[in-house]
Amino acid sequence: MDTNQLEQNFDAKLARNESIEPKDWMPDNYRKHLIRQISQHAHSEIVGMLPEGNWITRAPSLRRKMVLLAKVQDEGGHGLYLYSAAETLNISREELIDQLLTGKAKYSSIFNYPSLTWADIGAIGWLVDGAAIMNQVMLQRTSYGPYARAMVRICKEESFHQRQGYEIMTVLAKGTAEQKAMAQDALNRWWWPSLMMFGPPDEKSPNTANAIKWKIKRETNDELRQKFVNQTFPQADIIGLKLPDPDLKWNESKGGFDFGTPNWEEFYNIIAGNGPCNKARISARTKAHNEGAWVREAANAYAEKKKAVLA
Repeated sequence: MDTNQLEQNFDAKLARNESIEPKDWMPDNYRKHLIRQISQHAHSEIVGMLPEGNWITRAPSLRRKMVLLAKVQDEGGHGLYLYSAAETLNISREELIDQLLTGKAKYSSIFNYPSLTWADIGAIGWLVDGAAIMNQVMLQRTSYGPYARAMVRICKEESFHQRQGYEIMTVLAKGTAEQKAMAQDALNRWWWPSLMMFGPPDEKSPNTANAIKWKIKRETNDELRQKFVNQTFPQADIIGLKLPDPDLKWNESKGGFDFGTPNWEEFYNIIAGNGPCNKARISARTKAHNEGAWVREAANAYAEKKKAVLA
């Protein structure tokens, strides 16, 4: 078939809500968009282990330590699933990781903020993972099959992460005055970065139109951000915390909350590599990558030896 016929078949598949699989023909721009999005997602899971891993040795109880260890381990697994999905698009894991370490690929801007107190672990679970779930539930229906299938397990585990964070915030909010103040401070610092997780406003997003057209995403950045605000306000209200937004108010006509505008200048500055922890995050990942070289070499040597024996 010529290119026009292939494109018509591709569009027809999308119209029927059928999955695009690795051996199917797909436009180059669709493939490039997927590689960018899935790799960014994978990098975010791996880098996202760092602000929480920072608190494993300082968790306030053995139970909290065990739960946090399990969560950080989950994030590593999510990165593995997503790197594997990206590899089906004819790009190697080595190339993906090199793009991260050299700054060619991005990860979620929110992981460039520091985790200053134990309450930050609660805020990350409640808000950051809550925003991630809002983004990822729709990805279980994304048009690319390997990505959609990876998201099924990821979403189940992210739901556990969100509940873990909300529980921490609930306990702190119902504790001493100092504990409640610590929870409110964490909420104040993580609220606006969480809203930025959905990406820039639709009219300024260079990728949203194609993502919707190709059914990679099913909802836009602004639609997801609105749903997140609507969901989070009652959760905060129940435990006696306040979202740090003086413009927040219920809008009966749209059935949702009006809310203030995130600091998009700050967002783009962090994306450019100038956030509080950008350099520290990449430095930590580079160190881990270099120190793990012997493991990769040993695994490759074993695989080659096994291949030779089977031959």
